[in-house]
Amino acid sequence: MSNLALFPIVIPLIFAAILMLFPKKLSMQRTVAIVGVSATLVSALFLFSKVSTDGIQAVTLGSWPAPFGISMVSDMLSVLLVLSSTLVTLFVLFYSIPTIGVKREQSYYYPAVLFLMTGVNGAFTTGDIFNLFVFIEVLLMASYALIVHGGEKPQLRESIKYLLVNIISSALFVSAVAYLYSVTGTLNMADLAVKIPEIEAVGILTVIAVLFLVVFGFKAAIFPLYFWLPGSYFAPPMAILALFGALLTKVGVYAIMRTYTLFFTMNIGFTHELLAIIAILTILAGCIGALAYFDVKKIIIYNIIIAVGVILFGISQMNAAGVEGSIFYLVHDMLIKAALFLLVGILTVIFGTSDLRKMGGLIKSYPLFGWTFLIAAFGLAGIPPLSGFPGKLLIVQGGFEGTHFWGSLVILATSLLVLLSVVRIFIYAFWGEPAKIVSIDRKHYLSMFVPTAILVALTVVLGAGAELFMPFVSDAGEVLLNPSLYIDAVLKE
Repeated sequence: MSNLALFPIVIPLIFAAILMLFPKKLSMQRTVAIVGVSATLVSALFLFSKVSTDGIQAVTLGSWPAPFGISMVSDMLSVLLVLSSTLVTLFVLFYSIPTIGVKREQSYYYPAVLFLMTGVNGAFTTGDIFNLFVFIEVLLMASYALIVHGGEKPQLRESIKYLLVNIISSALFVSAVAYLYSVTGTLNMADLAVKIPEIEAVGILTVIAVLFLVVFGFKAAIFPLYFWLPGSYFAPPMAILALFGALLTKVGVYAIMRTYTLFFTMNIGFTHELLAIIAILTILAGCIGALAYFDVKKIIIYNIIIAVGVILFGISQMNAAGVEGSIFYLVHDMLIKAALFLLVGILTVIFGTSDLRKMGGLIKSYPLFGWTFLIAAFGLAGIPPLSGFPGKLLIVQGGFEGTHFWGSLVILATSLLVLLSVVRIFIYAFWGEPAKIVSIDRKHYLSMFVPTAILVALTVVLGAGAELFMPFVSDAGEVLLNPSLYIDAVLKE
């Protein structure tokens, strides 16, 4: 038993509590927040090393044996996502210092970010379906604070919709958990994986599986449950939007990945067929939105929805290529979405607007920024050898190896639409006649650009060094495709 799995959850929680004590001391808020996230990153690296060396790490709290105690489980999938979320949070914090504003910084901004990270890392690590609900509620409470942070009118308006949607989905979540417990008598994920195959009431379990898909679909923004996302994510400042876009929907995606490979496998012919169809519809809906708008924020927001569909299509195939592709693409998307939102944030600061039609000619005055954006855009679209390519290639391969070759064809075709949507930003903003720009101090510009450029560079390394990362992705995929590894690690812990 190793307690390392708890560190990426406990460390940000402790630092968030400490930050609550001196909200007005600006320099201390910044320093303590960065130290807290850095310490979390170090603990996640140690955990990654432990998992890659010794296999799945499980700890059951309170000295109770599983499934009676609360289990926290770090397998390779969990630890990869914890690492990615912590890394994204660290870069967003550096970006926040010059952009979020002193008023927001002194109004519990940094504690809210660390509480959000606590919930995200906890959701990725928990081995209990009810505690997945608890950690999602923790991150949602932090997101409620962040989405209204600053109190601007659009934020307050959109936060009402965001709040109502999440209250409804949380109520459905509790109901789904209650139904699942009434049928199985357990909420431990490993124990569920053992007991569900022994239950003859496949129809009832299929209904419960679909109900969980609806619950997690609200969080992940799948078709047709994504209606809340474009407006809600458009309202907050760019640093908060980068956090939301990179992390929040990924918790819902992860929950579907985990439950639909570990224990909701009793009727794959229906549940996973439904998941594949919904995934393709999600991709198509996202493409329509990404091409329909001339607002740079809206374009990237709709690309969040597209990525959700691509990842879930890979999972629905239940073969090695599809599952490994989904895992790789999920890690890629967390990093690339954060980078693109931060890049778009710099664009809106320079032009003073997010309307593409009021931009132009920026390549002459900011050439490095322009080419960095183009690299990130190509990475999002999956141009080889950037990070979007290996994951998408494996997902497409998984579709052709399975029964959904038509879905792979849709993903290949829509990749061109994704490329068109982001290259359109590059053409409008960086080419053509120079538009009026806001004068920005060079130090202020660099404080925004440097962390963003490093994040883009990391996505390039992920793509170019895909062969180095694939063994870890394969380990994560093996746990999803072979649940006995997860079950043995938890129940025999």
